[in-house]
Amino acid sequence: MPAYKTIEDVIGQTPLVKLQRVPGLDNEQRGNVILGKLEGNNPAGSVKDRPAISMIRRAEERGQIKPGDTLIEATSGNTGIALAMAAAIRGYRMLLIMPEDLSIERAQSMKAFGAELILTPKAGGMEYARDLAEQMQRDGKGVVLDQFANADNPRIHYETTGPEIWADTEGRITHFVSAMGTTGTITGVSRYLKEKNPQVRIVGAQPSEGSRIPGIRKWPQEYLPKIYDPSSVDEMVYVSQADAEDMARRLAREEGLFAGISAAGACWVALQIAQRVENATIVFVVCDRGDRYLSTGVFPA
Repeated sequence: MPAYKTIEDVIGQTPLVKLQRVPGLDNEQRGNVILGKLEGNNPAGSVKDRPAISMIRRAEERGQIKPGDTLIEATSGNTGIALAMAAAIRGYRMLLIMPEDLSIERAQSMKAFGAELILTPKAGGMEYARDLAEQMQRDGKGVVLDQFANADNPRIHYETTGPEIWADTEGRITHFVSAMGTTGTITGVSRYLKEKNPQVRIVGAQPSEGSRIPGIRKWPQEYLPKIYDPSSVDEMVYVSQADAEDMARRLAREEGLFAGISAAGACWVALQIAQRVENATIVFVVCDRGDRYLSTGVFPA
């Protein structure tokens, strides 16, 4: 009998692709290569598929949850979609709490996987959603996996994402760029790459003052994710909402790469780095796909 794969089996091993037109001739002449890791190729469409299945599977192994239980999570979108998929795969009821102003495509995707949504006021942001999730757990309404404090989030990136990047660049990577939301991706990948080569530069993309970029956050100190290790990031680069949105349109038109806004923000940061280095191999995370943002008006109708 053939060894057929399940949906869970095809999470990860995403392609790494070279940008051809956006970087421009100057970068090529300086010997720089800019590569995007296409996490939108995961089954539920984002890099969050990895920690979603990891958090559920490992909580099962520890006996914290079992199929049939209710799971609760505060989310700005991608983790919620990934957890909704993972809950469907493994047999859980999924309650997702998200601010009401997030894109309708994400809400619809969560519901398609069978998740139940609780929308919170826009003014409260993700901080209010996180507080409500914790209160619901205290009230006995379910178990919070807590992507912001759960070590199984960065752990899966240490075990999979980092090794994939190292292997696909044949160890040539010099810079790794990632949007910072829960910080699981940048923390886990940094740990792996620094073990392989301490000289690899880890760069975090954060929103500039006043910018709202889905998937990238600058948290107040009291809400800073507990999984975040400041020593894992060598440099922060701030990207504006306008620059991230413009880059999303450019990637689609010039590269045929239909990416989300936070992914485009990471690409913008990668290009800033490329302007000051030579003979560099710069990898950024294309954390999701652009079709998740069509209703936001970022892409022309």
